[in-house]
Amino acid sequence: MKPYLLFTLVGLLSLCSATGIAQKQPAPTESYVEVLYFHGKQRCATCKAIEKETREVVFTEMAERVARGELRFREVDLSTPEGEKLADQYRVTWSSLYVNLWKEGRETRNDMTRFGFQYARSQSDVFRKGLTEKIEQLLK
Repeated sequence: MKPYLLFTLVGLLSLCSATGIAQKQPAPTESYVEVLYFHGKQRCATCKAIEKETREVVFTEMAERVARGELRFREVDLSTPEGEKLADQYRVTWSSLYVNLWKEGRETRNDMTRFGFQYARSQSDVFRKGLTEKIEQLLK
C-alpha cells in the first residue's frame, strides 16, 4: 500500500474515533431494528402520543425482542448538540419516527412520521398494529 494511502486511512479512522462516529456504528455482522423517535423541547399532544404508543409497542409488546438485542429504541432530543447532529444526518427538523434495519453494518431507513401523526393519537390501535407489523417485517 502506498504510504500516502496508509496515512489517509489512519487519519480518517482517527477522525471517526475522535468524533464518536465509529463507536455508534453496529458490528458488521450485527443485525437489529432500531426505532428512533425525534422530538424538540415542546411537543404537541400528537407528538406525545407517538412517543407513548411507540414505547408501549417496543418495551411491552416486544420486550423479548429488546431483551435479545434484536430491537432497540432511541429517543433523540433535537434541542441537544447530539440530537442536532443526528437530526442533520436524517434531515429532520421536527418530531419524527423512524424504524430502521441495521444489517451487515448498513442501515435501511423507514420514515414512519406521517403514519405516526395520522394514527397515534386518534387511532392508537391502528398505530400500534402498523408499527408492530413494520418491526416484525424488518426482523424477518
